[in-house]
Amino acid sequence: MDRRAFMMSAGALALSAGLPNAASSAPKVTGTGPEDQRLSALLDKIFYARLEDSPERATGLGLDKGERAHLRSRLDDYSSAGDARRLARSKAELAQLRAIDKGRLSAASALDYDVVEYGLTNSIEANERFHYGSAGGRYAPYVISQLTGPYRGVPDFLDTQHAIANAADADAYVARLAAFPTALDQSLERQKEDAAAGVFAPDYILDTTLKQLRALRDQPAAKTLLVSSLARRATEAGLPGSYAAKAEAIVSEQVFPALDRHIETVTALRAKATHDAGVWRLPDGEAYYAGALRAATTTNLTPDEVHKLGLEQVAEIEARLDPILKAQGLSQGSAGARLEQLNKDPAQIFPNTDEGRNALLVRLNEQIKAMYARLPEAFATLPKAPVEVRRVPPLIQAGAPGGYYDSAPLDGSRPAIYYINLRDTFDRPAFGLATLTHHEAVPGHHLQVSLAQESTAIPLIRRLGGYSAYSEGWALYSEQLADEMGLFEGDPLGQAGMLQSFLFRATRLVVDTGLHAKRWSREQATDYFIATTGIAHGRSQGEIDRYTVWPGQATSYKVGHIMWDRLRGEAKAKLGDRFDLRHFHDVLLQGSMPLTVLEKLVNQRTAAVLAA
Repeated sequence: MDRRAFMMSAGALALSAGLPNAASSAPKVTGTGPEDQRLSALLDKIFYARLEDSPERATGLGLDKGERAHLRSRLDDYSSAGDARRLARSKAELAQLRAIDKGRLSAASALDYDVVEYGLTNSIEANERFHYGSAGGRYAPYVISQLTGPYRGVPDFLDTQHAIANAADADAYVARLAAFPTALDQSLERQKEDAAAGVFAPDYILDTTLKQLRALRDQPAAKTLLVSSLARRATEAGLPGSYAAKAEAIVSEQVFPALDRHIETVTALRAKATHDAGVWRLPDGEAYYAGALRAATTTNLTPDEVHKLGLEQVAEIEARLDPILKAQGLSQGSAGARLEQLNKDPAQIFPNTDEGRNALLVRLNEQIKAMYARLPEAFATLPKAPVEVRRVPPLIQAGAPGGYYDSAPLDGSRPAIYYINLRDTFDRPAFGLATLTHHEAVPGHHLQVSLAQESTAIPLIRRLGGYSAYSEGWALYSEQLADEMGLFEGDPLGQAGMLQSFLFRATRLVVDTGLHAKRWSREQATDYFIATTGIAHGRSQGEIDRYTVWPGQATSYKVGHIMWDRLRGEAKAKLGDRFDLRHFHDVLLQGSMPLTVLEKLVNQRTAAVLAA
């Protein structure tokens, strides 16, 4: 499980629960007819089955308690058999869903039906066609990479998600640690199966993967995060016993040998790896990428159409940037070249030290506070869960994204977290920080995720369901909204940071399709990315490497943003003086959905206002 992939895309149906402290004041609108009740019961059944099948998700949601306390000592199943079992279950669920008479459902229930059917259908079709990596939700062709595999996810999960307040918690941690070697071997066996069919990551991806594997392996067992986290937190909880000694023995005798097997296999694959970046080289690779685009954007846009859209968006945004940069004395060269000059301005760079990183985190928290004060201007409903900023754990920062959001658990045991990668502060110039905060925290992912999670207007299975084009499109729209609300008044560099972010997402359309459909090399994609966005080489290289292993996902941002912006514009044009921005934003209470379903819903809401 990759908990950072919280916004699960088209094929995945995420998990949630209606705990009392997670309820919002929104009215419950689920229908009460017989067919509505059948659908509600089925969706709850699907929800609880998936909760039982994902112990790590149950812990992340704070639902590994009471009758599900047994999940607290388990890890997810990473085996091929587990994948086959989940596919068979999805087929059975879809058959049960289609046995319901949609024509007899209320409007609210019909929306739930459409969203769940879309996810199940696309997941099943993708997983029946492609027999390597993962497909249907977020497409990830490589079982083991710098962004995929339990070797990178489980240590961080145990440290940040598995709370330790008593002896039972500590015992469950030890049990999970003892299960870690099995998870490692399961993923390794799957990677070997795929490798036999010629499916493994390019050489440069395996280089980073080996770096991260060795960062965990090449140290005394007692000093690994796996042991030190348990030792520290058991002591803080006042727990007697030899937890650290038990953990150290498991790591040295079981985990390290499993990591050695990983390193041995990945090293052997590295010797055979090609430098070709795109999935076009894989079995049925062109179809795989087309499916990845459909899953990410929830549209039928072709790679050529996405590439063309990207080039058009780049030109449009560059034209908007030009006068702002000229006003700052940056008049020579392309927009990307001038942004690169701005990126290098010492006044924009935090020291690459612990003190500098702490100062940067303080700045981000100040930005969250400033935006929170303005949220009631644009939102009628605000989330109850707080959000705070944390640094990406150094153990995984080499391959981690630049920033990501992790929702609060439903039991309220910790806040939502906005993670920022600070491996090099040069990659995070000050003029772009506010926009990143608006995207990852408020009013971006935090409002979109938490309002759905806390809503009582949708069933359990949809409160944490996710479609990347919806969620990432919303987050990019939120950057625009912050500018429209005047957050950058008197701050032209801040506005330049926002436009650089837009340019960054438009460039993704070009380079993602370039890598996977037009057979660009890693170097060609990186050079274009830097020349167009002006973003520092280290961060740009990390972005290209991310697109290598998550094909299609990066296109969801701008495609989704275009839809959100268009739908708001159309609603405003139709309603005129009756348009209410706060009412428009309350659509978030209906949860994530495919863009086609979102368009239908917004049009229905607009029609209802006109008819009132």
